[in-house]
Amino acid sequence: MPSDNALPQGLLGADSLPLYSQVAARLLNDIAADGARPGDRLPSERSLAVRYGVSRVTLRSALNELAERDVIESSPARGWFLARGYERVVPDSRQSPAPAGGRSVRGFADYAAQHGFRLQDKVLESRVRAATVQESEHLRIGPGAALFEMRRLRFLDGIVVVLEHNRLPLGLCPQLAETDFTTETLFATLRRADPPQLPKVADYSVEARHPTEEESRLLEITDATPVLVATQLAFNQNAQPLELTAAVYRGDRYHFRASITG
Repeated sequence: MPSDNALPQGLLGADSLPLYSQVAARLLNDIAADGARPGDRLPSERSLAVRYGVSRVTLRSALNELAERDVIESSPARGWFLARGYERVVPDSRQSPAPAGGRSVRGFADYAAQHGFRLQDKVLESRVRAATVQESEHLRIGPGAALFEMRRLRFLDGIVVVLEHNRLPLGLCPQLAETDFTTETLFATLRRADPPQLPKVADYSVEARHPTEEESRLLEITDATPVLVATQLAFNQNAQPLELTAAVYRGDRYHFRASITG
């Protein structure tokens, strides 16, 4: 995966470095390209060794090199996590917008972090259920397959902005069912899956309409303010459907912007 945030190599070419240093550089580039943040957990050592085609010994040396630079840190029995030092090595990992035709789908939490807003989530419903026929067609899973579903209100600086309805195939990330999404973000949880689930591209549509009675109550709409309904179907790095989300925004608190290329 290419990245503009590579480790500095000075006058040495990448092939001049020890293999474990090359792996450390590739790993750092990849996690930067995926928009990871301090506190995110890395995939298991086994899956990383397979990804980079090296032995566990070489992979461990690469991890130790990054740990010495305070980029990552280990937690007994839990694995490796990005440390605060990661922000010094890749200072623009959260602030840099994705380039045209970019590498990943940005979530609501990424938007909040980029603009310095305090994000708060109120989970209204979180459960595992069987996928409907329509959901199975969108997500390319069998009708009745295990589906993780969540409805939540999302606030920026204490102001309610959006009502989200998320649906994801549980098989791609079983830990979804056990995660507390009042403190964790959905995309960070997907990135920590084994193997990681990276939202890369998405089909996205927006329509304006009047809110339902429930939407007016939850979004604190007391006048004729319309809502904007954004429907997103995100695909992972293997072009497999990953997330089907309907987000209902207050029309006076949401601005849609897109770049159109020919």
